[in-house]
Amino acid sequence: MNSYEMTIAVTSHHIDENGHVNNIEYLKWMQEIAIAHSDAVGCSEAALQHEATWYAREHKIRYLRPAFEGDSIRVKTWVDSFQRVSSLRKYQFVHEEYGKILAEASTMWVFVDCNSGRLLSIPDNIKNFFE
Repeated sequence: MNSYEMTIAVTSHHIDENGHVNNIEYLKWMQEIAIAHSDAVGCSEAALQHEATWYAREHKIRYLRPAFEGDSIRVKTWVDSFQRVSSLRKYQFVHEEYGKILAEASTMWVFVDCNSGRLLSIPDNIKNFFE
């Protein structure tokens, strides 16, 4: 499956009272890169043609090392698998300078009808964007 990457420059805005990147920032970055990846491969537009969108059903984040102001973090994402109405997307956060993994994460996304809010089977043409 194809992957997508972006780099985050950690600023004071990302830092919490403990002096490292706030946990919620990882979740924000997960959503940001998932949308960017989907947009880049054409999936977002294709989903709208089906009058559908993606909703996050579940997030999991495993924090391994802290990141600090001034750090540069490389975020990588890829779609790991598809089920009938869901897709498992994985993420990896790596410290650019040291090459150490800071966090690993996943999101279970579900494909949803924009009008009814009901789950939809994921069409093959949507799956094909990530293979």
